[in-house]
Amino acid sequence: MAQHNAFYAQSGGVTAVINASACGVIEACRRNSDRIGKVYAGHNGIIGALTEDLIDVNQESDETIAALRHTPGGAFGSCRYKLKDIDSHRAQYERLIEVFKAHDIRYFFYNGGGDSADTCLKVSQLSEKMGYPLTAIHVPKTVDNDLPITDNCPGFGSVAKYIATSTLEASLDIASMCATSTKVFVLEVMGRHAGWIAAAGGLAGQGEGEPPHLIIFPEVPFDRRKVMERVEYAVKHYGYCVIVVSEGARYEDGTFLADSGNTDAFGHRQLGGVAPTLAGMVKQDLGYKYHWAVADYLQRAARHLGAKTDVEQAYAVGEKAVELALAGQNSMMPAIKRISDAPYQWQIEAAPLAEVANREKFMPPEFISADGFGISDACRSYLSPLIQGEDFPPFENGLPKVAKLKLARVEKRLPEFSL
Repeated sequence: MAQHNAFYAQSGGVTAVINASACGVIEACRRNSDRIGKVYAGHNGIIGALTEDLIDVNQESDETIAALRHTPGGAFGSCRYKLKDIDSHRAQYERLIEVFKAHDIRYFFYNGGGDSADTCLKVSQLSEKMGYPLTAIHVPKTVDNDLPITDNCPGFGSVAKYIATSTLEASLDIASMCATSTKVFVLEVMGRHAGWIAAAGGLAGQGEGEPPHLIIFPEVPFDRRKVMERVEYAVKHYGYCVIVVSEGARYEDGTFLADSGNTDAFGHRQLGGVAPTLAGMVKQDLGYKYHWAVADYLQRAARHLGAKTDVEQAYAVGEKAVELALAGQNSMMPAIKRISDAPYQWQIEAAPLAEVANREKFMPPEFISADGFGISDACRSYLSPLIQGEDFPPFENGLPKVAKLKLARVEKRLPEFSL
């Protein structure tokens, strides 16, 4: 069969294991060199394709590519750039096809979340309309764990492990000082619309009175009076209160507790920090001394605490993406299917992108405790397997050793293009 080139790009917020997916894609391409010639990567995601800023992955050694498996961040650069609808912004899509034609790219692998799935679907549709044979596969990634169809999303398991661990460790700190110092600790975690990461904090404790004493989900409308009553109860009965709150916590009318009034490149509301907002309420209503922390980028960059399950799944979806492409399964996403909880077993299946793009998966009601402030046993059974196993990176001079890429550029063949 004819040999053609492949294009890989990363999109949206990165994770501790997105580069493991890159490793899976690239190594699978190299194993199929009879059908896939060169592998190019977009510098800063889809922007790299639009501006013809391509990275020549072929100049990277096998050892460097293998090291991506234990390197956090986005090795080739990511971006928050959502392509608009085809009808009003057709020039951008036509530009992509022009770049792919110029470099004989017939395989398109886009590694990202829901917005990236939408982009991948649109590119696939346009290539078909324009008569250019391009196989587009979406490689799933998001710490928010909110993609549909797939049981869980690569990147989430490692964040869940980090948040559960951080909640446990910080709780021990607060418990040891609560007699004369801090009474309330608030940990803010990511999760704009779905409370999966906040739920992971619940794995830190299991018995009565064990922290976290409150989890505040986007799926449960925020009631200030009820929250303060629960905080006061915890302090009086346990001596302190630990709260894990999702950045997307919101009131009954849908207003975020910490809406900054701005939007990001994807059109999402930017949030200004729910932890200090909630801590201020505690101080104002109850007068307790508090501390708060925002996990922010630390939670999604903590590859040193990556879950082995997550690393394996991230690599597997990258590898499977290439298998699907070579099998001619266009406009698909490799999805994780859970076979059993104990023992935990899973496999990868193909999911149509039309059923993935622009859809979100929220915490199901049965995963949230009856009082709305904790996780159920069903949720614990779902989450626990995802944080299992350790896959420590190699260390050098006391620090994690990461991949160092050349990031050599491919010579441009087309006129400049303005975004």
